Parts: sequence; C-alpha cells; structure tokens
Amino acid sequence: MGKWVKSGSPWIWMTGGAVSISLIAVLGLLLLIAWRGLSYFWPTTIYQWELEDSSGVRSTLIGEIYDREEVPTERLIAAGHVFKQQPDEFVTRYLVKTGNREFVGLDFRWILATDIISRSEPSDVAKLERTKNGNFYGYPVAVIEDGKRLDLVDDAIESSLMDHIHRAVELSDKALKLQKQDIGAINYEIERLRLKERRYELDGELTDSRKLELAAAKDALQKDYLVLEKQLFALRDEAARDSVVVRDMRGVEVELKLDSVLDVTYVNHLGVIGKVSHWFIGLGRFLMDDPREANTEGGVFPAIFGTVFMVLLMAIIVTPFGVVAAIYLHEYAKKGPITKMIRIAVINLAGVPSIVYGVFGLGFFVYMMGGSIDQLFYAEALPSPTFGSPGVIWSALTLAILTLPVVIVSTEEGLSRIPSAVRQGSLALGATKAETLWRIVIPMASPAIMTGLILAVARAAGEVAPLMLVGVVKLAPTLPLDFNFPFVHLERKFMHLGFHIYDVGFQSPNVEAARPLVYATSFLLVTVIMALNLTAISVRNHLREKYRSLEH
Repeated sequence: MGKWVKSGSPWIWMTGGAVSISLIAVLGLLLLIAWRGLSYFWPTTIYQWELEDSSGVRSTLIGEIYDREEVPTERLIAAGHVFKQQPDEFVTRYLVKTGNREFVGLDFRWILATDIISRSEPSDVAKLERTKNGNFYGYPVAVIEDGKRLDLVDDAIESSLMDHIHRAVELSDKALKLQKQDIGAINYEIERLRLKERRYELDGELTDSRKLELAAAKDALQKDYLVLEKQLFALRDEAARDSVVVRDMRGVEVELKLDSVLDVTYVNHLGVIGKVSHWFIGLGRFLMDDPREANTEGGVFPAIFGTVFMVLLMAIIVTPFGVVAAIYLHEYAKKGPITKMIRIAVINLAGVPSIVYGVFGLGFFVYMMGGSIDQLFYAEALPSPTFGSPGVIWSALTLAILTLPVVIVSTEEGLSRIPSAVRQGSLALGATKAETLWRIVIPMASPAIMTGLILAVARAAGEVAPLMLVGVVKLAPTLPLDFNFPFVHLERKFMHLGFHIYDVGFQSPNVEAARPLVYATSFLLVTVIMALNLTAISVRNHLREKYRSLEH
C-alpha cells in the first residue's frame, strides 16, 4: 500500500476523477439548458378544463400546461382557500398558459386539481400566434373576407384559414420590407441632406445656388416618399382586410384581424411528424425573427447578429495590438525594472473586474473620443451625438482592452517556445530582424496567437456588464449593417445575447413566459461561442500543420 501511495498512482486517479466529475457537471449543465430551451419549441397539447371553485361557480378554461407542482394542503388553507372536500396532504396544481391577454388579463393561471371537473383535448381547438397580446386560444368558426362572413367547414377549416393567414402575412412582410428598405433609405437621405445643409451653414458656405440644389433634392425625395407612402398604406389596408372569428373559452365569438396573426396551429391534430416539423419551424423563427412583446416572444436574430458582429470587430482590433505589444516585450524591450513592471501590469489587468472596463470605456471612448469626433467631424448633428453616445465600436474597443492581456501573454508564450537558433540562422543568412520576425517568428508563433484569440473570444462573447454602459440596448431598431451608405454603421447601438438573457430573465414583466426563452437564449449563446471557438481552433490547427516544418 505504501509503495502504491509513493508511486503517485492515487494522485493520478484523484486527478482523473476530478476531471471526469468536472466534465460530467459541465455536460450535465449544457444538457439541462439544451433540454429546457429546445423543448420550448415543441408543440404541447391544448386542453379544455371544466372548473368549479369552492363557491360553486363553474367556468371553462383553455390553454397549455407549462408546469405542475405538489402544494401542501395546509399552505393553501392558510392562504384562505376553502375545499369542498378535505383533500390529501398534498394537492396538485397546474400552471396553465391561457393567452387571450386582452380578455383574461394574464397569460398564466394556476388551477388546483381539486377544482377540475373534467379535462378534454378538443381536436378543433387552435392556437393563434399574434404579433401583439400573445397567443389566442379558441375555436375558429369563420373567416370574414372583404366584409363577407364565410363559415369554416369542418373538412377545410385549417387549409382555408391558413390560406387567408398566408395572404395577410405576405402582405404584411411586403409592407414591412417597403418601410424598412425603400422608405427607410429615403428618410436616411433626407437626414443626410439636412446635415449637409447644416454643415454649409456652419462653414459659411450656404450660398443661394446650394440652397436651391438642396431644396430640389429634398423635393425629389419627398415626391418619392409620398408615392411609397401610398403603396405602404395600400399594403397595410390589404393585409387588414380579412379577419378570423374565434370562439374563446367564455363562449364569445371574437374577431381578430389577420394582419396581426402570424400562424395558426391545430396542435391536437398533429402527429409525430407534424410536431417535429412544427418544432423546426419554431426554432427557425426563433433564430431569424425580430423580438416582440418586450423580448418575451419572437426571435433573437438582432441579438445573434450584434453578438457575432461585435466579437469579430473586437478580434480585428485586439489581435494586432496584442501581437505587436507581445513582440515588443519579447523581442525588443530590454530586460529591466520597467519591462518587469509592464509585464506585471499586463498580468494584473486580466484580474480587473469587467464593469471597471465598462466605466473606463464610457468615460474615455464614448465621452472623450466620441465627443471629440463629433466636435471635429459631425458638428452639424450636434447637440444630437453621433459617435459621442454608446455604440458597437466603443463596445468592441472596450472588450479589446479587456481581453488584451490574454492575447499578449499567449503570444509571448508562443514566442518564447521558438528556439533562438532559428532566429540566429535567419540572421546569419542575411535576413534583417524585421524580415526574421515577419517570415519566420510570427508564422511559427501563429498557433499561440490563435490560442490567445480563442480565449479572448470566449471571454468577450459572454461579457454583459461593460456592454450595458458602452453600447448594448434592449431593442435596437436597426442593425449596424444595412444598405445605406457607408453600409457599416459603427456608431449604432446593438443587441447582445448575454444582455438579452439578463433582460428577459430579470427585467421581464411576464416572468413565466420569459423563463423558457432564458434557457433557449442561453443555449444559443453557448452555441455561438462554441462555433466561434471551433472556427478559430480549426484555423489554429491548420497553421500548426502548415508551419510545423519550420520547427525542425
């Protein structure tokens, strides 16, 4: 036994066990997040309950079961609930998503199993997904087409209703595209002309000829705007022409305009293949659509785009600065107390809380640099700031400083592993030091540079605290990339998956509706980080194989 302990085998087994437990914990956490997030898109059965409370009042409830739990009977009695018959020690209660927010008031409702008289799964009940006020549950009974009521026949209810919905959705999409692209481009050009006129006025160059030229350009844009505005209103009127009549849980027929209905699903009709298809459709909408209802519904595409765009911009900024700093410290700086202090400072920077970087970014980048840029180049837009307010460029610069120590340390370690004989051989053959660095040293150290970039991306993609100060917002009306010159707008604010998780999970007015989205967005953020890291790892492995021969 003593020999076995002295051999070090117990420590090997303990280390292996600790690593295994850590891997199991991480994988278990990822599986939990994936299960809770991806199951949100799986269509669940819609039930109809007949209820009777303790006072004998009967009611009908339609909805989906979101959660269930066992509640001690004593707690319910202490809360003032009266039972018609004495139940067991625990009572089951269900959290039901009822939708129909404009008539019911709340999306969710708790019901006790003791109040349930019956529960059924009607085949003709439907879930209507809407652009506002959440889902609507009920029985579609008719379609009003151009003022005429068309009762839905049993054999063609779903197909007839879907045809009308697809028509309304297509027209609404055309109207939205017209508003965002064509009308948005005209508004953008009108604003540019206004700023141009203001610039001429500040410089004292606003002559009569220029006034006439600018006025003519504005008039032409205004005429185009009026034409497009008429087209927009016509599309909106066409989209709102039809409506669907739905009998809700109160037994009342409600008329819903089809321009606010995105989809209708007869969930209880779906088989396994239908549910799988519906799951993929829901997942695709989550990835590609814009958010709705205070981020509790819809998709997260702006947040995905903002996260990836900001991380790539940060990588473009931090890599050259980190590599140049590492090369100077390792290849040029003389060993001494100053160089030693610089290395210690770089290492200590890695331990500074991220919120401190956010405060620094807000004060230095946004207010000082951005304010100076506005004074020099965008004076015509003042007092409205252009670069003097939080934006994606300042977020990328802030995170670049935050991750700079990681890149510097990793690059220095890569440079230190290159044998000095390689440098001496290159210099002996007549190459200059700069040529040796550019053609020999840096290519050989490129895998280490990519390792630092991987670590930087992994940290930057998950940061939230500094971004709240220097650029991220709850809802961004436009992306930093569009078809308006100069096409890339680095001064704009953006959405981020990490902040989306915080906002939905802790700032949402509808906590129960937001909870599944927190898991879904968390899993998506992990997936995005893994995709970015895997891309960088593949590049690093390619570089390692490419320059492996130089090591020999």
